[in-house]
Amino acid sequence: EPRIGFAADVPPTVLFALLWLAGVLVVALLAARRVPLPGRLPRWRERARPVARAMVELLLAALVVGLVVALVTAASRGHARTTFALILLGLPNLVWPALTVGLGATWNGRVDGPFGLPVPHILDVLLRTPDVSEVNLRTLTEYDGRMAWLPVAAGVLLLGVAVRAALRSPSRTPPWLHAVRLAVALALTLLAICLLCRISAHYGLSLLGIGDLGGGLSGELLLRPRIWQAVGLGALWGLVAGFLGALLAPVARRGRRSPDGHHERGDGALHP
Repeated sequence: EPRIGFAADVPPTVLFALLWLAGVLVVALLAARRVPLPGRLPRWRERARPVARAMVELLLAALVVGLVVALVTAASRGHARTTFALILLGLPNLVWPALTVGLGATWNGRVDGPFGLPVPHILDVLLRTPDVSEVNLRTLTEYDGRMAWLPVAAGVLLLGVAVRAALRSPSRTPPWLHAVRLAVALALTLLAICLLCRISAHYGLSLLGIGDLGGGLSGELLLRPRIWQAVGLGALWGLVAGFLGALLAPVARRGRRSPDGHHERGDGALHP
């Protein structure tokens, strides 16, 4: 009787779990305001906190947009089971690479084998080729013209979080410094996406525990980013968005000014 099973490679699994926890804790310490830190770390955190929170908001906003698009697709085009499988199994692993593609990055990948995989149809078509394929704005828009909205969506989200980061920073911070900080933060964020969302999987049929029998019943899924291209584009987009966000922040501050002549700063308190 055929069975499907999975086995975990325990040592590297535990190691990567610890690295995940360490990374999450570092981001939490950067984004939080009330966690005590020793020495001069609080002063350094106050400089990094606005852009760290901006990057967290960018990733979460991209997930929300991806979830809304998936639900609308499920409601309008059917295939609800497949769509919900994509949402449950790998929404971040699809949305965050799409964010990098919207910023101009390229991913290389390939899919082969007789089995369907939990990836969007457009990705399955682009990657199911004899050779390694490219996934970028050019190849996506050639298949579906609506993919041209990816850079628009990425730009709007990025500009929004850039303005919020500038609002949380001291009002005397020069625009070029906002731009540099956001460039560094976005470059590191795209580097993390590239390292965390790349996929390499092999699947096949074994009989009585004996290896991969092949015979057209095995396959491979590969999706790898061009890391340094993505990091460079992130730095460039961060410079532009950070500078524009710093220029738009005074307008937003005036809009947030209360009727009694006070305004709200990034720490949530009212100041004259």
